[in-house]
Amino acid sequence: MSFFDDLPEQPARPREPQPAQPGWFGPPSDELPGIARVGGFVYKSQQIVVVLKLGEVYSTGCLFDLVWTAQRGSESDQEWREVVEESYNHPRSSLDTRTGLEVGISFADGRKAVAAIHGSSAFDDADVIGPVLTTLGGGGGSNNSEFVQFTGRYWLWPLPMEDTTLVVRWQALGIPESSLVLSREQLTEALEGVRKYWDE
Repeated sequence: MSFFDDLPEQPARPREPQPAQPGWFGPPSDELPGIARVGGFVYKSQQIVVVLKLGEVYSTGCLFDLVWTAQRGSESDQEWREVVEESYNHPRSSLDTRTGLEVGISFADGRKAVAAIHGSSAFDDADVIGPVLTTLGGGGGSNNSEFVQFTGRYWLWPLPMEDTTLVVRWQALGIPESSLVLSREQLTEALEGVRKYWDE
């Protein structure tokens, strides 16, 4: 007999249905996304770049990975520490979007969305039509005395079926308003690669 054979069984627990997650909140948890070939430079200078590294397309929206990196120039030790500290882009509230890295999406028809961190009650009792651009947090980073790099993830809902423009600005780091066009063809092609984890 195995040592584990005579252990008491755990009592059965009732299964609790999970509430449906609204589409604006984040990507579906049961989908393998298609990858959109949308990577490119949103901003580039001799010292700082902001790049769109990856676009993951889901049936309901798109998840963008942005990377910002800076290399040290003639900054003093204190000035470089300030650049590194600013580059962390610490999370702000949904009401404080004009500090740190500003990220937005614009549509050809004039609609736009600006990234913010939305709490669970951000849209309580509201009929959300979209578009909504949500900050989902960062993917880590690194820095030393010569180089700093960080990443951030942004969820766009609903998935645009038209050309859209990704817009960034970071005044504290001297990054002016800069943009990168995301083509409808790129997003549509990636949508064809979306796969459900389980068949309906």
